[in-house]
Amino acid sequence: MFFLGVALTVLGGYLLTNQVTVTSGPWMLYGQNAFGISLLPFMFGVGFLFWNGRSIWGWVLLGLGLLIIFAGIIANLRIFFEPASLFNTLLMLALLAAGLGLTVRSLRSL
Repeated sequence: MFFLGVALTVLGGYLLTNQVTVTSGPWMLYGQNAFGISLLPFMFGVGFLFWNGRSIWGWVLLGLGLLIIFAGIIANLRIFFEPASLFNTLLMLALLAAGLGLTVRSLRSL
């Protein structure tokens, strides 16, 4: 039952994610492109680390810059569900739900 549940979950998840398109847009802040300003902490952190490799401020700015860049990438993703027939959508969701149900049911008996 566990392996059947996992197989149904994987199949339903694959079919569902196959219908999704992910794109990105410009980094906007108050109507202006903000990608360049998001690089400032990263650049200052790298500069401080080249000047002094043990600089706490350099490591903090470098980490903050990487965090800002990663958050900016995630925040500017656009996710769209491609058109699908009602039958296909119900089939994808049913496979996913049935697979999760069977997997949880088989683990519950352990």
